[in-house]
Amino acid sequence: MFSEKDLDLIEARGAKVETILEQIENFKVGFPYLSVVRAATIDDGMIQLGDEKAKELAKDFDDQIFGKKLLKFVPASGAASRMFKSLFAALEENKFDKSVNEVLEHLQDFAFYKSLIKSVGSDSADHKTILKHLLTAEGLDYGSLPKGLLEFHKYGDSTRTPAEEHLVEGAKYANSGGKVNLHFTVSPEHRSKFTALIDAVLPNYEAKYGVKYDISFSEQKPSTDTIAVYLDNTPFRTANGDLLFRPAGHGALLENLNDIDADLVFIKNIDNVVPDGLKEQTIIYKKALASLVLSYQQAVFAYLKMMDGTDLKEEDVEEIEDFIEFDLCVEFPEGYDDLSFEERKTYCRTKLNRPLRICGMVKNVGEPGGGPFWAENADGSTSLQVVESAQIDLKDPEQKEIFDGATHFNPVDLICTLKDYQGNKFNLLDFRDPKTGFNTQKSLSGRDLKAQELPGLWNGAMADWNTLFVEVPLITFNPVKTVNDLLRPEHQ
Repeated sequence: MFSEKDLDLIEARGAKVETILEQIENFKVGFPYLSVVRAATIDDGMIQLGDEKAKELAKDFDDQIFGKKLLKFVPASGAASRMFKSLFAALEENKFDKSVNEVLEHLQDFAFYKSLIKSVGSDSADHKTILKHLLTAEGLDYGSLPKGLLEFHKYGDSTRTPAEEHLVEGAKYANSGGKVNLHFTVSPEHRSKFTALIDAVLPNYEAKYGVKYDISFSEQKPSTDTIAVYLDNTPFRTANGDLLFRPAGHGALLENLNDIDADLVFIKNIDNVVPDGLKEQTIIYKKALASLVLSYQQAVFAYLKMMDGTDLKEEDVEEIEDFIEFDLCVEFPEGYDDLSFEERKTYCRTKLNRPLRICGMVKNVGEPGGGPFWAENADGSTSLQVVESAQIDLKDPEQKEIFDGATHFNPVDLICTLKDYQGNKFNLLDFRDPKTGFNTQKSLSGRDLKAQELPGLWNGAMADWNTLFVEVPLITFNPVKTVNDLLRPEHQ
């Protein structure tokens, strides 16, 4: 199937032939659907803190993090082109719809207004000129920049980008002893622009918040790209005969996360930020969730150390089983009670000794994306999973009813622990479900092809983690999907 030239290309990308062959097999046979048992709801897999309890937990947070390394992990490689889809249609195809008119009528309300007018040279230019200077390299080039570098929010005469808002957030809750670690995953073509921005603004934020930042960057590894195939599942080739590899979605970032060395990691998307006036609840709940996950981790570690003892009794294992079932929300597989004492011990250790994450969940407001469910695992157990619609057979009436019954939505608000009870880093690649990727149909230069995405970072890539769901306020979820979202009160 592969020529010497192909093999050299695969090797140069850091990939393995066996992995490429597995991907081709996944195109042929497809990915199995995940079987959801029921939606996770309040008191059935979902913890509801309430504001008072959240404030109590947030107060405990500072004591719990002494001596721990905290890190804020921000996926930031996405281009902003989709934000400006309607504006591109107006510029290139003369399609001026309601959303375009809203932007043009409220230009002065955008944080980037001053920069735009400076680029145009006049505040009375025609609409096409304004759009050209906003979207293309003739001006601000916002149509090809990543979201993290756009001016989102106004503060008097100054503005902030999402990257800067994450610096501020980091100082507020990812701060241990005055040290703030942030990691941005960026695309190669934009890395220099990110570093230039950070270098320019960092001294001001360090002085303002009395902290020292350690900022790091990484890019999706070429080895995580997946091969593209023709519709008959043979390798797709470019015009010069080379194999075509494509970025494999946010699931590829598991490799980046796996390289992180920290005790507690906050994960939040680049565009989910608000101005300072609305940050308070986000900070309280971030600290509360972190406090909660550290408490659970402490309990897990205590049980694992107990299991290291030589005199473990039947009642000890029963106590551990109760913790796994009722606190970690793992329902044991059929036939578990028939296992021997030693087999039960081994099974419980496997379920305890895993990465742990807590996922903030907002009430379902119809946003597309993943939700909280009880789902079946390969070993017959049932546990909490963040599940995307693409993972479920929505043609099955029963599965669709369960999916539609979800009361909450995952806003990519995660706090993770990545080390075992002996202080060793987990290899996160050992805890993903490789059968939760999905195939899509695309085209290149007018030729149809099939592409493949790896198991998503917060669903399939973390399928075998211990997972907790906690309800968080809707105000903590303010993504910017289109430029018009910046006109919402939460971003003004």
